[in-house]
Amino acid sequence: MGRGATGRLAAMLTSFIEGLLCCLTSKPANTVVPVETSEPADGYEFVEVKPGRVLRVRHIIPDRPAVEEPLLGGIVSCKRKITVYRNGQLFIENLGERASAELKTCQNGETEPNSTVEVELTDCRNSSPPVSIPEARSDSVTAGNNGASETGSAGEAPAAGQAEQSQQPRKRRRKPKRTVVIDCERRIAACKGTHSDVALFFIHGVGGSLDIWGSQLDFFSRLGYEVIAPDLAGHGASSSPHIAAAYTFYALAEDMRLIFKRYAKKRNILIGHSYGVSFCTFLAHEFPDQIHKMVMINGGGPTALEPSLCSIFNLPTCVLHCLSPLLAWSFLKAGFARQGSREKQLLKEYNAFNVSSFVLRAMMSGQYWPEGDEVYHAELTVPVLLVHGMHDKFVPVEEDQRMAEILLMAFLKVLEDGSHMVMLECPETVNTLLHEFFLWEPVTLPPPKKEPKARPETAKPQTDNTSEPATVRPATARQT
Repeated sequence: MGRGATGRLAAMLTSFIEGLLCCLTSKPANTVVPVETSEPADGYEFVEVKPGRVLRVRHIIPDRPAVEEPLLGGIVSCKRKITVYRNGQLFIENLGERASAELKTCQNGETEPNSTVEVELTDCRNSSPPVSIPEARSDSVTAGNNGASETGSAGEAPAAGQAEQSQQPRKRRRKPKRTVVIDCERRIAACKGTHSDVALFFIHGVGGSLDIWGSQLDFFSRLGYEVIAPDLAGHGASSSPHIAAAYTFYALAEDMRLIFKRYAKKRNILIGHSYGVSFCTFLAHEFPDQIHKMVMINGGGPTALEPSLCSIFNLPTCVLHCLSPLLAWSFLKAGFARQGSREKQLLKEYNAFNVSSFVLRAMMSGQYWPEGDEVYHAELTVPVLLVHGMHDKFVPVEEDQRMAEILLMAFLKVLEDGSHMVMLECPETVNTLLHEFFLWEPVTLPPPKKEPKARPETAKPQTDNTSEPATVRPATARQT
């Protein structure tokens, strides 16, 4: 038996004995205390978000050169209509200028920019036909509860027979449960490290810590970015309350909201991994004017969070403690494309999957967030970069593809050499993708030039062609 196998067997026996004592004495198993980090104290802060609830935060403010750069960017029109039917189907239409005007007319002019209204879809269909917008990313997306998607053309003209049938009164018409209309504009400019109004927020997932972002924090801080990365409660060096209610989604989301308000700048970019993506989505809804861009790394589909009833994490804490070596081995197999000495060292160095059984069980059981459904994600108007590791066994690539369909402005990048912990496996590639996305800005096309209208007297037939104004000749040529 090799040295590695002997060590694993000893750890498993120790864990089993501790778990057995936990069950017999009814004492909590392996309560987490702040870990000892080998990193220097510079850049680390401890923030008390609530009395007795302290989070470790790594906050780096680099020395920026005094460079004043113009913030031009481009303006993106965010106009779409989201219809939810009672059978659970979701219908999304990306609208243009004409369709938006028709919707406003249908709603008696009560629509305001960046507002959410509820209308009956049948009323709008009676007043005006659907409109197709060629420049939109996708004209429509139809979704069901099973996650299947279809893309169709919302503006195809009906055939003659269909037009006659549509004119006949229908006995029964399916009405939507609710319809959400989004009509706003966003200015998206490049975020460079020299811009003092830019801050990057990195949020990890279950079992991780801010240390998993080590390569990204060092890379972007050297480029002049201000970076903020917190440890979730019960993770890393943050405090670990021994109460399950401290690890629900709403409790953790409130922590992230307070951290964001403390460090936020005028333009903020959120980078989330796995479960941390849900907190980024929550913040994007809470602070729509301050979130400039967002990155979702292996975050999964746009479905509401709900704990599984048949999950292994529903077992008692002492049983999970006995199985902790097996869980760590399973995480290594599913979280990395390769399972060698390098990957094991990465887990150890970056303090990944190093939480107590109690915290792990409470985190998995507290993932309840019914508001975060497909409509919630479809309402986002922030540009999103989706990064997915091809070999991820926790999150299938189909889920991120579904997320890309639902979101208004999404870019999906699949890395063939990565898995769930892609930021540890391919740090250089991830850093490059993120940096290119931070510097990306849409190209705003100049408005079309308006041709001067011909005066009534110049439009009359003239006997002498030489006396015709030069501005009228191109128009006459087009008419012929």
